[in-house]
Amino acid sequence: MNKLLFTFVVVFFLSLTAFSQQWQTNFEEAKKQASKNNENIVLVFQGSDWCAPCIKLDKEIWSTETFKKLSQNHFVMLKADFPRKKANKLSEEQTLQNSKLAEIYNHQGMFPLVVVLNKDGKVLGKTGYEKSNPSDYFKKLTSFEN
Repeated sequence: MNKLLFTFVVVFFLSLTAFSQQWQTNFEEAKKQASKNNENIVLVFQGSDWCAPCIKLDKEIWSTETFKKLSQNHFVMLKADFPRKKANKLSEEQTLQNSKLAEIYNHQGMFPLVVVLNKDGKVLGKTGYEKSNPSDYFKKLTSFEN
């Protein structure tokens, strides 16, 4: 019985990690991964602790099992976060990198802003928060690839 329980626990935890969203925070690493796997990049500008639409986008789209399954092996997910609370402060290096990304891809300072990039960093399309389901949002992101 213990062997059966152990097997169940192992399978359970493996299934949890199988569809976990792998967010990148380093642009150069995201481009390398995108090139290696021939995938596009979804760059998300967010304010994780102050931007209500950003929080809704995370809850309604990014954190869902449906979106995780659809995006796996299709997109490299890259997060550029701009938290305001002291407790959520990023490293100086990460803050600088996110600011540089914003200078290039988010001139207007929109939050959330979702930018679909090719593996070289060329913009294919932009969107933001919209009331949608994960499947339709995924279709919108992939429509920029055409």
